[in-house]
Amino acid sequence: MSEADVILAALIMIAATLYSSVGHAGASGYLAAMALFGLSPDVMRPTALALNILVASLAVYRYSRAGQNDWRLLLPFAVASVPAAFLGGLIDVPPWLYRPMVGVVLLFSAFHLVRTARRSENIDAAARRPPVPAALASGAGLGILSGLTGTGGGIFLSPLLLFMGWAGTRPASGVAASFILLNSIAGLAGTTFSVGSLPSALPLWAIAALIGGLIGTQLGTRTLPVPGVRYALGLVLVVAGGKMILT
Repeated sequence: MSEADVILAALIMIAATLYSSVGHAGASGYLAAMALFGLSPDVMRPTALALNILVASLAVYRYSRAGQNDWRLLLPFAVASVPAAFLGGLIDVPPWLYRPMVGVVLLFSAFHLVRTARRSENIDAAARRPPVPAALASGAGLGILSGLTGTGGGIFLSPLLLFMGWAGTRPASGVAASFILLNSIAGLAGTTFSVGSLPSALPLWAIAALIGGLIGTQLGTRTLPVPGVRYALGLVLVVAGGKMILT
């Protein structure tokens, strides 16, 4: 076990804490951390997805136990997103075009969340269910984005639910966690025949991710006030959006 493995474990724990506090599993954070240490892409993607599944599973459990998950809301998004995520993984889009475009969308979403954080309780009270066709179309689009970026897609679903007024702040986190879990499982299954050798430090990183997930979901389900959750999600989106634009 090298010093680099231990440092990377600490970065993974920080990412898992921050992301899971808003119902995300941290794939983009794990990818960024692994890229800093020069791991090859064929190792990075399955490793990030495996960590994603661990943290998302914990988040689904804890948000569901806290009554902050809405399976009826999730269903139409998930039905369309899972097959679309597989197809998205087959599409070859030039990174120089795609990544900055997505980064701008994430930064815009972060701006909206921070701008509305102080009046978020009133926004949550007025949340309404999306029309099924809109949810299916959105799920398909988000699934493709998930496949293209190699993440669970929750980084796109949460701001959409909040921006459109389709869910309150905490239910949006619970739905995003379930959405990420399903898409991450599908994504990992799709890499079965192209997986490189998994790193020997994966068990250490898994423990670090689970510790971060425990801390983050505690903050997200019980400790952080609703405006605080929105500010935290805004920070996550800024980090992810900046990573998309700069890398």
